[in-house]
Amino acid sequence: MSYRSRDRKGAVGILIARRALTLCIALSLAALAWAADAPAPSCALAPGWSQSGPARSYEAANLFEYMDGNAEGYLIYGFRNMKGVTCRQGDISFVIDLSDMGDADSAYGIFSADRDPALPTDKIGMAGQVAPRRAMFVKGSYFVEIAANPEGDHTAALRAWLAALDRIIAGSTALPEALAWFPAEGRQSLRLVPESVLGIRLLKRGYVAQYDFGKAFVAYETSPDSAGAVMQKLRARFGQVAAANLADEAFAADDQYLGRLFIFRKGRLIGGYSIKAEGHDPAALAAALAAQVR
Repeated sequence: MSYRSRDRKGAVGILIARRALTLCIALSLAALAWAADAPAPSCALAPGWSQSGPARSYEAANLFEYMDGNAEGYLIYGFRNMKGVTCRQGDISFVIDLSDMGDADSAYGIFSADRDPALPTDKIGMAGQVAPRRAMFVKGSYFVEIAANPEGDHTAALRAWLAALDRIIAGSTALPEALAWFPAEGRQSLRLVPESVLGIRLLKRGYVAQYDFGKAFVAYETSPDSAGAVMQKLRARFGQVAAANLADEAFAADDQYLGRLFIFRKGRLIGGYSIKAEGHDPAALAAALAAQVR
């Protein structure tokens, strides 16, 4: 082998080594950045508490090891990872878990699904709730929950812990924009449905507001084109539909289970009303909803 060939092979080897080193540094920096962005609860956040047992860390692939049958309720909301710790003060223990749900809509969605509708919410982070033995709040893409043992009223300590955890979590405290789209008058509930909006598999994820006369909804698609394709499939699903002039496209239909329907598309969003009671115009209600969505 000539010296020139050796030199070329040596140069190539050095170049590969440099690229590998650069990649390793980039991956390390990315890991450090992720770690910095992902807070972990610590028993040192509140005075007088000490850690009991090892800290916990779970991802979507192994969450069932921690929650077993309850894991699916997190996964359908887009769960990414969880960091947790159990803290003890005397005979009292708090099981603290902090979950990254990927985005604010998903975090607020699981909070809405888990909170007690009979209890008021608190302005902690984006929203929170405190009960005698359980507390939770949501901030940005994070959902935080604490379970207290033994039985008794632990409200004061739970509030102190929520305040401490709120301080270490970065993220918006503004409620999801979609919550303001739906009329408040007569609204009984409003929540993010992670799959099968209105019980229709084509509508994969979106918000549903329940009224005494029916339901309003806004479902998300990835793009205007994919939303247009879903609208075509919805027309075929409901059979006889009447085209309507609203937003980018719309139609009215009747369904045995959903009642009178009016569905529109605005960009990548699909929304409308499902009405079973008389005295309400689904077209007019849908027009008002379409004017609000962004």
